Amino acid sequence: MKAYKEMSKEELRALQVELKAQYEKLKEQGIKLDMSRGRPGADQLDLSAPMLDLLTSKVAFEGADGMDIRNYGVLDGIMEARELFAGMMDCSVDHILVCGNSSLNIMYDLVSRAMTHGIFGNTPWCKLDEVKFLCPVPGYDRHFAITESFGIQMINIPMDENGPDMDMVEKYVNNDPTVKGIWNVPKYTNPAGAVYSDKVVRRFANLKPAAPDFRIFWDNAYAIHDLYPENKTEILNIVTECEKAGNPDIYYEICSTSKVTFPGSGVAALVASPANLAETKKQMAIQTIGHDKLNQMRHVMFFKNADNMREHMKKHAEILRPKFEAVLDCLDREIGGLGIGTWIKPLGGYFIAFDTLEGCAKRTIALCKEAGVIMTPAGATYPYKKDPKDTSIRIAPTLPTPDELTKACEVFVLCIKLAAIEKILGEEA
Repeated sequence: MKAYKEMSKEELRALQVELKAQYEKLKEQGIKLDMSRGRPGADQLDLSAPMLDLLTSKVAFEGADGMDIRNYGVLDGIMEARELFAGMMDCSVDHILVCGNSSLNIMYDLVSRAMTHGIFGNTPWCKLDEVKFLCPVPGYDRHFAITESFGIQMINIPMDENGPDMDMVEKYVNNDPTVKGIWNVPKYTNPAGAVYSDKVVRRFANLKPAAPDFRIFWDNAYAIHDLYPENKTEILNIVTECEKAGNPDIYYEICSTSKVTFPGSGVAALVASPANLAETKKQMAIQTIGHDKLNQMRHVMFFKNADNMREHMKKHAEILRPKFEAVLDCLDREIGGLGIGTWIKPLGGYFIAFDTLEGCAKRTIALCKEAGVIMTPAGATYPYKKDPKDTSIRIAPTLPTPDELTKACEVFVLCIKLAAIEKILGEEA
């Protein structure tokens, strides 16, 4: 079939009638699928179920340093867990602070403490007239929700397959002292699946911030989440590059096992310079005496080392790869050549980013919802939920079963087509 914009109005209207009939039949099926978040499927969670059998009442609850892990203390996290994360993130143990189950919690607390206490003796952000954050877009909605909740002004930074527009980043960071931070998902970006190039990472490391309390928030959520482990994409280590550049304190790197073991019951860690960690621990000591050391030990007992963790992730890839490829094959088959959308093939992570014709994302999502398929709200991948072109849609293919995913794809591509025809014909939704 030729591209929609090459079709006459009569051809489009005839096609619209045909597609609407298909859409009504789908609605009659009573489909109920929620693809709004990037959640692991039950088969992925089953991979880590044996972990629950390891830490029993017969275990010697003693860490490597002789500490009784059932008791208070060890704010840094047990040494065994710190070593596990150091191997996972390719850095030394003195850069690791192991926390609770949530990387989002770590990021929220970092921003909150900067607001109330300041960073390295600088004025707390809440006492400043203006505080700004740079936000590569499309990006992670929960990042934007954090900064919006504190009243921080967010500035869109466009991205391509190599990462953010670094000319724009450098212009803001190096010249505007009100710019205090920038959000990043550097490997398999959420939602576009892009990987920051070596040049981009080095430019980040070599920033010369006008604000002495500027921080790069490096949310490396998908550091080991490769869909094609034998041909995995590598990214430069932000820790090493910042140290080389003489900027050892400029970043906070955050990671977790949320999509490695159990979301909500995993372990999260902050990777930062010893100076950053010392300040964080000083403030954190008022908040908690220590995190869940039993859960940390359970993960250590299960994985033993980072190499085993990577082997574990190959099992995840075996489950996820067919799901991603099913969606991509459907898009190629049903949308390819029609000129009504664009997408890329991610090599890892949890999402597929789809761009509709301008002004069609909200309508597409609304049509999907009416047919029983719930997707991430249009606009969510932009600060303030305002996608200026109304094009960005985040597809989360991980939770549904293969059969459910097939049905969801059928609904999705049909809704894309209907929304596009309405747009081209100039019809109001």
